[in-house]
Parts: sequence; C-alpha cells; structure tokens
Amino acid sequence: MPTFLDTRGLASLAIGICDRCKMKRTFVSLGIDPNFPGLRVCDQGCKDNLDPYRLPARKTERINLRFARPDVSVAVDPDALITGPYQNYEISPENNQDTPSNNGNLDNLSP
Repeated sequence: MPTFLDTRGLASLAIGICDRCKMKRTFVSLGIDPNFPGLRVCDQGCKDNLDPYRLPARKTERINLRFARPDVSVAVDPDALITGPYQNYEISPENNQDTPSNNGNLDNLSP
C-alpha cells in the first residue's frame, strides 16, 4: 500500500529508503548511522547510539607529584624468617655472625 509523505516546507522534495527498516522516508529525515557511516537510516528507532569501543583509545595523562620523596624499600627479605603471629620480629641471615660450629646444630649431612 503506498504511503503519502508530506514534503511541504522541506528544503528538498527527495524521498529515500531507510537501510534498516526499508521504509520510505523523506531524504531530510535520513541520517548517517554513527557506527556504520555507509548506511542512511531514519530517526524513528533505526539510528544506533555511538559505540564507545569504536573510538580511539584515550591517551594517558602524565601526572607528577608536586613534592615527591624518594621511596624507601619496605620489601621483606626473601631469606628472612618472621617469628610468630603476634611478634613480628624479622630474623635475617645477613646479620648472622654465628658460624656453623656454634649455632647448636651438630648434625652433619653426609652423602
């Protein structure tokens, strides 16, 4: 069934077909789809919202601290031993002055 399109008062009298719904519309009401620029779609529900994943990636900002202080390492020595769940004393082998003969371990390993 033919549909009459009222083109009175419009700048052009052209008629186009929507690429999505295949309905006859005035050419002025057809617009470019933001996600697929080759499609001419109508404004009555066929036009998609712009997909933000199609935009280029954001540039990272370079934010510097105004009064930067040098970092102090808070890392635990991987060879250190932490004593008990409530006493957080760190026993490190770096400051150990005991020799194997006087550390209490008298068991010798033999192949």
